[in-house]
Amino acid sequence: MSKQNTFTPPWRKTAPKEGSWRSIFKWGDPLGFKSPGDRLYAELKEAFNLTDDDFQERKHEGDGPVECPDTKALSRDQVKAFAAIVGEDNMSTDAYQKVKYSTGKTLEEAMRLRAGKVDRVCDLVVHPRSREDVEKVVALCNDEKIPIYVYGGGSSVNFGLRPSKGGVTLVLNTHMNKIVEVNETNQTVRVEAGMMGPAFEEALNSARKNLKTEYNYTCGHFPQSFEYSSVGGWIVTLGSGQNSSLYGDAYDLCLGVEVVTPRGTINTLEYPGTATGPKVLDMMKGMEGTFGVVTAVTWKLHRHRPENRQYFGFLFKNFADAIEAAREVTQDEGGMPSVFRVFDENETDFAMKMYSISGSAADSFLSLRGYKAENRCLFLGSSDGEKGFAKHVKKRVKKICKKHGAMYISGYAQKLWEPDRFKHPYIREDLQDFGILSDTLESSLSWDQLHEAHKAVNGFMASRPNTMYMSHSSHFYPQGTNLYYIYFIKTDDIEEYRAFQDGVIDAVSKSGGSLSHHHGVGKMIGPWMEDHLGSEQMEALRALKRHFDPNNIMNPGGQLGIDITTRQWRDIE
Repeated sequence: MSKQNTFTPPWRKTAPKEGSWRSIFKWGDPLGFKSPGDRLYAELKEAFNLTDDDFQERKHEGDGPVECPDTKALSRDQVKAFAAIVGEDNMSTDAYQKVKYSTGKTLEEAMRLRAGKVDRVCDLVVHPRSREDVEKVVALCNDEKIPIYVYGGGSSVNFGLRPSKGGVTLVLNTHMNKIVEVNETNQTVRVEAGMMGPAFEEALNSARKNLKTEYNYTCGHFPQSFEYSSVGGWIVTLGSGQNSSLYGDAYDLCLGVEVVTPRGTINTLEYPGTATGPKVLDMMKGMEGTFGVVTAVTWKLHRHRPENRQYFGFLFKNFADAIEAAREVTQDEGGMPSVFRVFDENETDFAMKMYSISGSAADSFLSLRGYKAENRCLFLGSSDGEKGFAKHVKKRVKKICKKHGAMYISGYAQKLWEPDRFKHPYIREDLQDFGILSDTLESSLSWDQLHEAHKAVNGFMASRPNTMYMSHSSHFYPQGTNLYYIYFIKTDDIEEYRAFQDGVIDAVSKSGGSLSHHHGVGKMIGPWMEDHLGSEQMEALRALKRHFDPNNIMNPGGQLGIDITTRQWRDIE
């Protein structure tokens, strides 16, 4: 009998040092960790031809103190003018704050910070206390032609926070983070844009006690970045949460916004429906800070009834059958599940390995029944709402899945996934300590495009040796779904990583998928926007930009591809 491997790599279990690079690039809670388990560790070694010797010491941990050049782009009088608006205590030229609030969560940004390298930083960090502060700051910047960038929760994965042209970064979550009003008659809540997801949801879940409402509520929006994303950020990036199939995306959940633009402040009207021409509200959703600063949001509420939740899980013989069942569920009009996920063959095999099913007696049983490795696919989910509705949805899903050859495997797997669902990105720091990169991209597709796109993008990822890749669908509509691509590669070379990532985006674009389903565009995907939308639609966006922001001070430098369209945007001043 071979001796079992008992070596465990020195995964990091301590919080980043205060003021360090790692405290900026680390995902999520400073005390939050999710180390690779033994099975994932074994899988990584096999995929990248590594041994235990390659995991003896962590590299480029980023524990040194943050440093950056003093840009001094603002005059003394300009700095004094900002101080007169927000107060000395609410602004900073400190190197750490400038780097922190100029940085998102792309892997490329993390790679640079690990090496102690600074990309672009703002010249001044400002923490506004109110809409009035924002109005005065925007007016000052417009007069002085100073660029403005907005920091909500800091979880951008597309260079959306990068201050390409210096200027001022407004941090909204410091002060502008409160519920303004709950309107239970209309089932809406008015909330400041800087309120973070967990605080928002906690306040709504306990609304009967703390807000004196008749019911407790849920925001219904739970993106992977939930712990470190803000309500305003959800709107301006067109985010989508894990429960979107029932509650809708941020676009659907947002009923109104307050936006400060260089032209003036806009408060959109909050009718449930209106036929008064193109909606300015729609122009603000997804604008990613290019037209103005969202300072408050009116959000639709849903009743919070977790006691009614129903869980389910199925195993299909292949991806095509699983997707066909998912399509029928969404078009059946029998009610939508809340969480709803279909894993492709690669991700299903990966999950089977992680839970020690591969190679077991259960695996042999499944194979005999026709659910074979490298073909079978998991289908997991849950239903929410009124008790009878939640049970009805589960019943309908079971009937449809059985019709398409699925084996019911109970709701156990979904129950395992749910408590840990926001922790999966935490694993990336441990992996990157040893030069392994884990990243994602996602795309929206109509049903009739899905399989060709899945094949094309997987084909590109497979063309790179020693690459782990997988995908799933997790947001469903009667007309289509999304594909969420996950990949692991080993490299310390930023250019090599960037070339691979660009290749995935190219493959997504050429296969007919949208450039983004819920991550937004930022500056990273901006260069593809002209080809994706066409010149007429892009010129319409630029016309709006010229109206709301005639001096191009709002998030300039390639955001949405509006003012810079080249892939060399990183090198343009």
